[in-house]
Amino acid sequence: MPTPRGREAQPIRPQDGEKKIVLVVEDEHDISDLVRFHLEQEGFAVVVSPDGEKALEIARRQRPALVILDLMLPGTPGLEVCRLMRSDERLADVPIVMLTARAGEADRVVGLEMGADDYVTKPFSPKALVARVKALLRRLDRKAEDGPSRYAYGELTMDLARHEIMLKGKEVSLTAKEFGLLEHLLRNPGRVLTRDVLLNAVWGYDYFGTTRTVDVHIRRLKQKLPLLDEAIVSVKSLGYKLKEQ
Repeated sequence: MPTPRGREAQPIRPQDGEKKIVLVVEDEHDISDLVRFHLEQEGFAVVVSPDGEKALEIARRQRPALVILDLMLPGTPGLEVCRLMRSDERLADVPIVMLTARAGEADRVVGLEMGADDYVTKPFSPKALVARVKALLRRLDRKAEDGPSRYAYGELTMDLARHEIMLKGKEVSLTAKEFGLLEHLLRNPGRVLTRDVLLNAVWGYDYFGTTRTVDVHIRRLKQKLPLLDEAIVSVKSLGYKLKEQ
């Protein structure tokens, strides 16, 4: 896809200090303009980048509230941008919504395994995309449920107030969804949590994806926190449970 000339949006900083910044990484200006319009209508501040390398620079400088990321980009491809964001502790928990013309299940799973929080195929409804963006951010902004602000499981500790995970005294970077999933498991040790329950608790009732998303995130959680490999048990045809200590 050709990179549109003269359409790169300069990074912006909201004047009122309240608007959340959404970084849109898309090289087709018709699409980026449409997405920008609908997001701005909902009160977001929008930064557009037509390529992955510039997007990473903007993300590291401004740390957006959320990134909408096209997979087919000139230069650094979207999957690589996603991987680099997830390996950067400053950006590891920034939600990512992937945009792609590929509708196959395999592509969806690859995107989720790379660390994306949601996946939208082209063509798409701009209003539906904005709904997903708001749903993701709403889950991050939710008030903590009644209960402890800290959890411990073996050598693993979770500090909700600091949004921090420590394993053997070393901090571990989790995405927003991985953090929320682990939090829900730690709040409910010994209980079988169905995939639908986990989707509703972590992604929200208005999530548009499938229960396969839960399996992908559980697998990634076990990879990052090996002590959970046997602690999180798959319950056939239902979901998962965290073994009681």
